[in-house]
Amino acid sequence: MSLTIQGLGTALPPEHIAQGDAAAIAAKVALPQQTPSPGQRRLLETLHRRSGVASRNSVLLQPAGSDPRQTFFGATSPGTGERMRRYAREAPPLALRAVQAALAQAEVPAERVTHLITVSCSGFHAPGVDLALMAALPLDAGVARTHVGFMGCHGALNGLRVAAAFTAAEPDACVLLCAVELCSLHLQYGWDAERIVANALFADGAAALVASGTPAIAPLGRLIASGSLLVPASTDAMSWGIGDHGFAMGLSPQVPDLIGEHLRPWLEGWLAGHKLSLDAIGSWAVHPGGPRILSAVTKGLGLDPELIEPSRSVLRDYGNMSSPTLLFILERLRRSGAAGPCLAMAFGPGLCIEVALLE
Repeated sequence: MSLTIQGLGTALPPEHIAQGDAAAIAAKVALPQQTPSPGQRRLLETLHRRSGVASRNSVLLQPAGSDPRQTFFGATSPGTGERMRRYAREAPPLALRAVQAALAQAEVPAERVTHLITVSCSGFHAPGVDLALMAALPLDAGVARTHVGFMGCHGALNGLRVAAAFTAAEPDACVLLCAVELCSLHLQYGWDAERIVANALFADGAAALVASGTPAIAPLGRLIASGSLLVPASTDAMSWGIGDHGFAMGLSPQVPDLIGEHLRPWLEGWLAGHKLSLDAIGSWAVHPGGPRILSAVTKGLGLDPELIEPSRSVLRDYGNMSSPTLLFILERLRRSGAAGPCLAMAFGPGLCIEVALLE
């Protein structure tokens, strides 16, 4: 595959919240019409403590000095329309900051961009983030635009596959890819185990990359191959649906077991097709859907836990930002000069496993 990542950039909303304070918000939305019992409050605090997250950023948080518990969420759940209006206002400037960082690292002027790929599953509006980026950078009016929508945590890998098709077809192409998610807009009200776990994990962020067909000039910069597996009989294991009060994440407790059962046999066969084995992988960028998913990958593949530490540290520092998260991990690996080849992996509704091999 003729694709080289020339630059990576990330961006976060300016305000962050510690998990202890997030648990107070969780109590407000889990039991909006009543005061939690001591047992319920302890359960919320335990679930947040065990989430693997220490801090998360959100476009909804108030500036420093304000009460960290005062957010968009009150006694009643905002409707989807209200949440989408907030997405339309907040997503473009966050995406722009990530894109500007990626272009600066690549030392590529905006007018050089020929293709723009946007990735998001947490909001919809048109004209969208893509046109906002075109106007703000600015990009040429003839830039080819593609949106990868509603594919969940592995969306950046789907976008990378699209970028590789562009650079293979047009050797002079310069592709700008941006993934932006405002997951905190979709906190779900009600005392429901899956909702509470999801509320404890998700966060906001954006990441972007600049790619071309020229030879690699940075570690983990060249895309070698990509692959995909739809796990059999897993349709109900992970879902992401639009309701009257935002987008609801469904995450079955069976997901780690499904990963443990299906990941290794498929991945070993896929790597063998590229004349590689698990032991040949120098670094791993595993999307941290949650601590149990990371543990399932580590155990299922027989990996040294240290190899998954970059994923755990991104989860700890920023939470699960859905599609941008994997690019945050790749940026961390590139900065540290991690060994290649690198296997990037993420999971999404289906249950679908997406991988990309980089060196």
